[in-house]
Amino acid sequence: MSTTAELLKGAAELFPDEVVTQAHVRHLDLPGGAGRFALITLDNGLDHTKPTTFGPQSLANLNAAVDQVEKEAAEGAIVGAGITGKPFIFAVGADLKGVELLKQHSDALAIGKGGHDVFKRLSGLAVPTFAYYNGAAMGGGVEVGLHCTYRTVSRAIPAFSLPEVFLGLVPGWGGCAILPNLIGAEKAVSVIIENSLNQNRQLKGAQVFELGIADAIFDGADFLEQSLLWTASVLTGATTVERPEVDRGEAWDQAVAKGRFVADSKVHGAAPAAYRALDIIEAAKDGDLQKGFDAEDQALADLIMGGELRSGIYAFNLVQKRGKRPAGAPDKSLARPVTKVGVVGAGLMASQLALLFLRRLEVPVVLTDIDQERVDKGVGYVHAEIEKLLGKGRINQDKANRLKALVTGVLDKAEGFADADFVIEAVFEEMSVKQKVFAEVEAVAPAHAILATNTSSLSVTEMASKLKHPERVVGFHFFNPVAVLPLLEIVRGEQTDDASLATAFGVAKKLKKTAVLTKDAPAFVVNRILTRFMGEIQNVIDEGTPVATAEKAVEPLGLPMSPLVLLELVGPAIGLHVSETLNRAFPERFTVSPNLKAVVEAGKRGFYVYDSGAPELDPEVAALLKQGDTVLTEEQVRDRVLGAVAQEIGLMLQEGVVAEAQDIDLCLITGAGWPFHLGGITPYLDREGVSERVNGKRFLAQGVASVPA
Repeated sequence: MSTTAELLKGAAELFPDEVVTQAHVRHLDLPGGAGRFALITLDNGLDHTKPTTFGPQSLANLNAAVDQVEKEAAEGAIVGAGITGKPFIFAVGADLKGVELLKQHSDALAIGKGGHDVFKRLSGLAVPTFAYYNGAAMGGGVEVGLHCTYRTVSRAIPAFSLPEVFLGLVPGWGGCAILPNLIGAEKAVSVIIENSLNQNRQLKGAQVFELGIADAIFDGADFLEQSLLWTASVLTGATTVERPEVDRGEAWDQAVAKGRFVADSKVHGAAPAAYRALDIIEAAKDGDLQKGFDAEDQALADLIMGGELRSGIYAFNLVQKRGKRPAGAPDKSLARPVTKVGVVGAGLMASQLALLFLRRLEVPVVLTDIDQERVDKGVGYVHAEIEKLLGKGRINQDKANRLKALVTGVLDKAEGFADADFVIEAVFEEMSVKQKVFAEVEAVAPAHAILATNTSSLSVTEMASKLKHPERVVGFHFFNPVAVLPLLEIVRGEQTDDASLATAFGVAKKLKKTAVLTKDAPAFVVNRILTRFMGEIQNVIDEGTPVATAEKAVEPLGLPMSPLVLLELVGPAIGLHVSETLNRAFPERFTVSPNLKAVVEAGKRGFYVYDSGAPELDPEVAALLKQGDTVLTEEQVRDRVLGAVAQEIGLMLQEGVVAEAQDIDLCLITGAGWPFHLGGITPYLDREGVSERVNGKRFLAQGVASVPA
């Protein structure tokens, strides 16, 4: 039988580039004569921007520190032991870079077992143990503390979570087994399943205490000092920690059932991690922790060797790394400063844009429109949104007053834009209208001003073609709702120069958006793929497949909403407009559905009514539908839809619409909410064999978003 040290040594050899965390042991005398105490501090020697993680060598270091503390505890040299982190960071879990390198199930099993074997020792010492959550704690960072006898938390913690299910794993170092036995199944399911599947929602320090994960909470400024005072009072018996009894009856079963309902509604059975985590929580009801740890080891190893986790890590890296360093962006030193922004239009989209520029850039923003009533309405919207932020305590009165003073509305573009550095239009999606607007803006704006268009599908090059200076026109396509979806497609027209493009990327960064550079091709990235996807669904319905079958066919992708619910959100008229644009560009692949046209002409907002609370086909829409007699099965529909999408992505990459397949995935994740567990779309198409069937090759090399060969 291998020892923990041997297991970890073997794992460390597989991962030579680990950023190693040290576990420093120091001794101190607790206040009030409570006795001598050993404190372990986790520190990787880097500042808070490089959070502490646990790779194999880091676990081995913690194991060695526990060796020392265990010996001292057995000899009676200490009365207790504690564990804490470097400033602002407790620990943020397993080092995922190492996970990507694993090729064997046995190696993956060793990582799970290694973590358990080390952490478990904290609960087996001859003295009580304490975890002091002083800063950000995630995954294994949370779990190492769960193995301790007591826990304190800093009120200043910005982020505390078990995010594993979000990435395609389970909390595998004690989280699934210990947490429900500590705080009850209902709260544990909320932390492990619900928060993870809600875009990895984080807990703050106060919530950690309220949930009962921590036994005491202290302010950040003197957190460790207060924690040690509290520790002394616990060890001397002056403070007794009482925890409510965990309900192991029906409440436990109901919590697990609720978790399954949440998982079904989010991933529709398409991703295994949430269900594996729920199985372990369900089995933890009898309080047998070792049995739970063994189940965690197995689940962890199985998931590490599966495609979902690899896709999850790939998606995570796209958003965290590629999203922050956009491929193909010009040198940022070419960017010009933006000290005033103009917005053409004052409708809902324009008003949302004005609010975003105002909040992020904090520079004057001026709206224009065709009549005073619209202008007033646009400015009024921005003011009302600022009031909401004030009401929620997100900004103070002084900031609210300052922001309100920065936004104005005028009818005369010359008055509004004479000193603007960046002007964006959000007017009707009609080429002639947009060309007219840009001609008017060019006549009055300074020579250096960027002219940006929020078009979703029209040619940026054509829009700029009649201007004296087409080189300063750039596509700046936001996704609705602007405040929520991070993607910004930055479109380079044929004449766009580097300085204008660099300025656009500089503004995107200040807006905190994920910018992706795209060629000026019809509908750019997201709308082109979604329109092909939706168009194929529409085609099978038009040919005769029932609406319900067509919708259900793509459920295994685990998308945030079904295609026809998405159409409702986008608006059938916009969907029709984009499909017409693409049909003109690529008539052999993009169709215009006569049924969709009929729905739009009838003024319908979608295919469904919600009278019963659930979506049901609107009888009036059903009466409009003219269908053929070709009825496909769910599997046939899915094959057709995925084949169409794979073909379109292959063509887009050939045309150079974006630099690489990775940019397609980044766009779908951040602009259309496609799931992390798919890795966007290309890893899923590779995994299902669709890429090779349609294009004769994979989009991504083996080992990228998949297990290495």
